[in-house]
Amino acid sequence: MMDIDSQTDMELSGDPQMLPPTPGTFVDREELIQHVGEFAVSQGYVVTIKQSKKDKVVVLGCDRGGVYRDRRKSKDQSYGEPSRKRKIGSRLTNCPFECVGKKDDGLWVLILKNGTHNHEPIKDISEHPAARRFSEKEVLLIKEMTEAGLKPRQILKRLKQNNPELLSTPKHVYNIKAKLRQGNTTVRMFKSLKPEKCAARKSHLSNTEPSWRQCYPQRISNLIGGRFVDSESFASIDVINPATQQVISQVSLTTNEEFRAAVFAAKRAFPSWKNTPLNIRQRIMFRLQELIERDLDKLAMTISTEHGKPLKYACDDVVGEFVSNSSDGVDSYSTTEPLGVCAGICSFDFPAMIPLWMFSISVMCGNTYILKPSEKDPGAAMLLAELAVEAGLPSGVLNIVHGTNDIINSICDDNDVKAVSFVGPKTAAVYVHTRASATGKRVLLFSKCNVGGKHHAVIMHDASMDTTVGTLVAAGFGCAGQKCVAICTVIFVGNSTLWVDKLVEHAKALRVTAGTEPCADVGPLISKQAQERMCRLIQTAVEAGARLVLDGRNTMVHGYEQGNFIGPTILTGVTTEMECYKEELHGPVLLCMQVDSLEKAIEIINQNKHGQAASIFTTSAMAARKFQTDIEVGQIGINVPASASFPYSSLMTLRPNFSSDLSDDGKTWVEFYTKTKRVRRQWGDLQIQSEGTSSHVMDAFC
Repeated sequence: MMDIDSQTDMELSGDPQMLPPTPGTFVDREELIQHVGEFAVSQGYVVTIKQSKKDKVVVLGCDRGGVYRDRRKSKDQSYGEPSRKRKIGSRLTNCPFECVGKKDDGLWVLILKNGTHNHEPIKDISEHPAARRFSEKEVLLIKEMTEAGLKPRQILKRLKQNNPELLSTPKHVYNIKAKLRQGNTTVRMFKSLKPEKCAARKSHLSNTEPSWRQCYPQRISNLIGGRFVDSESFASIDVINPATQQVISQVSLTTNEEFRAAVFAAKRAFPSWKNTPLNIRQRIMFRLQELIERDLDKLAMTISTEHGKPLKYACDDVVGEFVSNSSDGVDSYSTTEPLGVCAGICSFDFPAMIPLWMFSISVMCGNTYILKPSEKDPGAAMLLAELAVEAGLPSGVLNIVHGTNDIINSICDDNDVKAVSFVGPKTAAVYVHTRASATGKRVLLFSKCNVGGKHHAVIMHDASMDTTVGTLVAAGFGCAGQKCVAICTVIFVGNSTLWVDKLVEHAKALRVTAGTEPCADVGPLISKQAQERMCRLIQTAVEAGARLVLDGRNTMVHGYEQGNFIGPTILTGVTTEMECYKEELHGPVLLCMQVDSLEKAIEIINQNKHGQAASIFTTSAMAARKFQTDIEVGQIGINVPASASFPYSSLMTLRPNFSSDLSDDGKTWVEFYTKTKRVRRQWGDLQIQSEGTSSHVMDAFC
């Protein structure tokens, strides 16, 4: 039989099942505390904050779990005094367990000081005082009843009518009231204390809008490690509705520490996401596609409000297609593996489509991703991030940061980032390519999307006038010309007078107004700077000899007088030497040229170093065949505008603006986001018994 002393020694030595949490590094203080707390509950003990300096250190200890210190004196020490009954509120017995979280270079590091305990594991964790927490709904009820003049006991009585299992005491109500007086309405969610209630709380939290949506103007937060985190930066950029000039949100510029935390979160999530079976990754992406379709109207309204494009075009901005990749296994074969942490830098022209092009394929290939949306219209990317989290994308797989030059430099310079995708102006693309390549990164430049790309349309004399003119008007003026495949230059083979008159007639019929208006055909430009630039280019073209047959510079929209509007504009007599032809327009302007032959039209297009797409409108199969054969661009349309290639297409760019690791479209997207390994294998033991056999085997492997 075990004696009392040996039993006491075993109790003090601690139960071997109560393991300490594994030391590690965490994105922020809350994640560290949550990690230690959830691990502790799984082992049968509860941690509590013993000491905290919010931005520097937090000391976590063990809450004994309701086992109180025996303060009564023994009979031989009481000197005949009557024994005193233990008070219910006596202090808990101290446990030697202690771990410390310290902030080091932007990340929180967990250090274990003492992993032992002097008590047994808690059998029923729900009996622990830490389980006596109020839900968020109950805290709000306490606030309302306090304002109505009810006392703590009265409040508790009413709360127990709705929740008979409530374990809280009037003292807990007093503590909540004290926090409310300080303006603190947050609730500590011990979600792992009661598993049966955890699911309901998690569901409730998932339906709660993130903090960045709960203020006006909304302050756009970062997405780091699966959580929307408000930036500590005081610097921000206003997101302005281009139709009203109203500030609709503010983009907090991500600090360097926050960026490093995002990289760390992505790097930490990579091993488990890389090993996640492909069918599970596919399932999450298909779930994301369903959620995008569910919230399509919400996404379109956000895009229209921030970017200005009409709702009908905003819906087209949202893409829901995803790519899968697989490999086979033979005696001699190749396998593909993800790279690691990848990053994407987006432009403003397609606020939803470009982020989806970037991160969806990358994470499908098994990478983790850091996305930097445009600071001019980040709302759609944030909505997509919320849907990705709801779809089940694990924490850290997708992270979002915000900023301008500094954050772009950080992405290019960070050694943990293995690949960078970029959409933006040509000068910026050259800079990103040079800087990122210097650190050994793969660089993917979307050469057609806003990197100086030109889309020409050749109109033959035999083309169907009504159909062709309608197509030109839609492709040239849709989205106010602010899209990578907008037709900006029209080359007429033969007399163009009737064509131009018809173009002007159709263009005048377009309705110019805010993109959120259902009747809108042409919305505002993204910014005042873009509006001023377009007006300057139009004016220089007129001064250089072009004829302005339709002027949209003085367009006024009732109710949106402060908007960045330029109506459809048509210039004729344009030459290849004019500035308006050499520069990318990115506005609702059509440049019209006239040539004598198809050969001359093809020559003009091939000589333009920015030519990335071209279309021909004709009823002649011979002319179409010649155009298709002789033209030197990668995107060709025949009686339709050439469109941007999707990630799942097999089109290739023939004329990149400058060096890039791969073209920005087709199946090579998968190649960009993966690395290839060549494997040769043979099963079975090789028995080498003679020199001849040895030579035969050596020959097989040489």
